[in-house]
Amino acid sequence: MTKKAIIFSAPSGAGKTSIVQALLKKLNVLSFSVSATSRPKRGEEENGLDYWFLSPEEFKQKIEHNDFVEFEEVYKGQSYGTLKSEIERIWNNNQTVIFDLDVVGGLNLKSFFGNNALAIFVMPPSVEELEKRLRGRQTESEEKIQIRLSKANEELEFANKFDVVLENKILDQAVISAESMITEFISK
Repeated sequence: MTKKAIIFSAPSGAGKTSIVQALLKKLNVLSFSVSATSRPKRGEEENGLDYWFLSPEEFKQKIEHNDFVEFEEVYKGQSYGTLKSEIERIWNNNQTVIFDLDVVGGLNLKSFFGNNALAIFVMPPSVEELEKRLRGRQTESEEKIQIRLSKANEELEFANKFDVVLENKILDQAVISAESMITEFISK
């Protein structure tokens, strides 16, 4: 079996996590790569399920030990990364690894995996809808929302660097489209 990867990237609030979660329920060949982060937990998030929550010091140690495929400081003081051990765990179970990460991380992974990865950019219907979704979460301050919206405008410029742009206007339709793309990619 060829070791393949599916990469979902989008601005915060575009719906990439909802799409990935739906796909994981539908396609048992996929297994989610849990990212590491130095940011604190939000709401009901669980260590090892939503993220590997590391202190900034632990995150630095993993960088020094070359434990990441890719990592970056996404927001000031908040780093995210993909652990090599997560990818190996999934491939050792003969599954295809699926990622849910920011745009720069997604491009870094696509560069790393090359043709063995399908990189999908999830496009929100509009920046206004993105803002509505971010506010609907009710998990962040106004300042954080403004930072995310500013970053989203920058990230939208990278959509054409991905293999596929998937518009997420209606979640169920986006999931069906994504499932079709992934099934075709894995069968090659």
